[in-house]
Amino acid sequence: MSAYKKIIVGTDGSATSLIAVEKAAALAADNDAPLLIVTAYEGKGADEGKNVVGSEPAQKVLSSAAARAESAGATRVETQAIAGSPVDVLDQAVADSSADLLVIGNVGLNTLTGRVLGSVPQSVARRSGVDVLVVHTS
Repeated sequence: MSAYKKIIVGTDGSATSLIAVEKAAALAADNDAPLLIVTAYEGKGADEGKNVVGSEPAQKVLSSAAARAESAGATRVETQAIAGSPVDVLDQAVADSSADLLVIGNVGLNTLTGRVLGSVPQSVARRSGVDVLVVHTS
């Protein structure tokens, strides 16, 4: 198996998503690959449920995640905040880059909502055109 050339990881700043960031960073270090950390955010006035609201909080999420990735061994870390739903944002990031691996946490896979409506990891894995690593984070 050849080494991955560029790795993308999605994060919302939660403790579980940062576990996925650390795993992606270790893989980036092992493969001497750049790591792109992506977060989706909603516009101001959106439901603040589990989503990052606004570009400024998204930048704080990314700054924290980048520091975590560097601590885990990644040497070439990029960040990107994109407005939209997490699934659409991750799809866009994969399409816009030359990434060949997408890393995401497993939160939502085993919930009732995830089973009925689909979870972010499930949807991303189904739609992505690259390898997807779903990290056990819960």
